Amino acid sequence: MSDRTPAVRFLDAAIGLLERIRDGEAESVAAAGALLADTVADGGRLFAFGAGHSSLAAQDLVYRAGGLALMNLLTVPGAVGVDVMPATLGSALERVDGLAGVVLETSPLRAGDALVIISLSGRNALPVEMAMKARELGVKVIGVTSVAYAAQTSSRHSSGSFLKDHCDLVLDSGIAVGDAELTHENVPAPFAPASTVVTAALLQAVMATAASELADRGIEPPLLRSGNVDGGHAWNARVFDEYADRIFYHR
Repeated sequence: MSDRTPAVRFLDAAIGLLERIRDGEAESVAAAGALLADTVADGGRLFAFGAGHSSLAAQDLVYRAGGLALMNLLTVPGAVGVDVMPATLGSALERVDGLAGVVLETSPLRAGDALVIISLSGRNALPVEMAMKARELGVKVIGVTSVAYAAQTSSRHSSGSFLKDHCDLVLDSGIAVGDAELTHENVPAPFAPASTVVTAALLQAVMATAASELADRGIEPPLLRSGNVDGGHAWNARVFDEYADRIFYHR
């Protein structure tokens, strides 16, 4: 076994994954950033969805200092993070056919908007149906997933398809099936997941691209500032007022 510490081994694995998406997903990141910039420029709204731990990366985009103010969280009660008891309920809800359609029918999503759907496996009914139904509404869909799951696992949606099959753009996180980067001779299961680190970084790269793309077009990107810097609250109040019809987490 390596004489490197587990911490070093994990960080090296995460760095390797980040380098892979930096080099291998550059074109997809650029395209996703341009899609979001197009949406903002055309008056559309931005949404992000993820269930379970995939929701962490979605939440990282919303009401975020340095982030686009127009990014809204699309929520499914019981499936946002692990905030329900028992925690396994969230996993069960991901496998329910029909749930995504009900959520979208009662959401503010409309044609011309963009939706980022995050699902590591992309195999469960909720993210698959979310993408299918959103596109039927005329919403552009960016899927963030590990495409390895489509080759190594079976779909849990009645169509037999995966999230990647119903997106305008796909960002591949490159996470191995099982989401565990380390092993140990005395530990019977692999451990140390890296999907949150990698997916959050991948999406922030997209957000940076979108903001820069807007600026290059002569459009001031609607960015939020930290409330912990002088003038931050006043800045954000102006943004909230200017884009009130496109922001759903602030009233």
